[in-house]
Amino acid sequence: MKKESFPVSAEKFKVALQYCFPQHGLSRLVGWLAASNNRFISQTFINTFASSFGITLEEAERGEFTAYKSFNDFFTRTLKAEARPLDLDPKSFVSPVDGAVSQQGDVESGTIVQAKGHNYSVATLLGGDPLLAEPFEGGKFTTIYLSPRDYHRIHMPVTGTLTKMTYVPGKLFSVNPATTRHVPGLFARNERLVCHFDTAFGEMVMVLVGATIVAAIETVWAGQVTPPTGKNTFTWHYKGDKAITLDKGQEMGLFKLGSTVIMLMPKNAVAFDENYQAESVVRMGARIGSLTENA
Repeated sequence: MKKESFPVSAEKFKVALQYCFPQHGLSRLVGWLAASNNRFISQTFINTFASSFGITLEEAERGEFTAYKSFNDFFTRTLKAEARPLDLDPKSFVSPVDGAVSQQGDVESGTIVQAKGHNYSVATLLGGDPLLAEPFEGGKFTTIYLSPRDYHRIHMPVTGTLTKMTYVPGKLFSVNPATTRHVPGLFARNERLVCHFDTAFGEMVMVLVGATIVAAIETVWAGQVTPPTGKNTFTWHYKGDKAITLDKGQEMGLFKLGSTVIMLMPKNAVAFDENYQAESVVRMGARIGSLTENA
């Protein structure tokens, strides 16, 4: 009897390959090259990348490709002040990044949506302790994907005081839409930083998710945190004279190469605008929702 064969989609095949190659080794190698100040290496990377993704420097503070010392310097480029106007309404909740909305919605039964048919655990995302997920039950979440061509600095959606930050080790799968559709629990499997803030509406969490060839994640208070020096989960606490308050729109961190930001808010804290939906394109500083009357 002839054995039946089943076609495998190109998308699934590309995702399957990610299980096979050395994710961390490749990412660290690319990170080393991206940090190089060698003029030939940096300009080759910059020009090839800009051409491939159609990147121009019209909004950048430095408007010439030759003005950047390394690929990382170019990739994390700052923008002109007027390039991203901040919604100053005290009740507005703004986008922390440039990107595309992957998902947004309610936290239900301790889980959030990754993609159609894929939910994952909030507790696992935040580092494994179920108590960490409790403040967000019935609340809101949103996931924003930063493509390679996007601005890669991360800003505050509202004013908040940092209380703690946790580094969670993990894989380095790509976080592009195709991988999101096919790798279960992707964001709770990848390396990530979990940043907890006290805000006017209660606790807010911003999760900065690492990915394939993301050379590093930095915060403005701790500098470069990934790649880590160890392989264990670790938490830093910021209390008393170590407390750090960041205003709405203020920079809080950056990615060296593309990734994803996930935000969690408690119940009755934030209402997303009607036009803020999956696949929407957002810009840092633009309103995506509002604080509710209960906030």
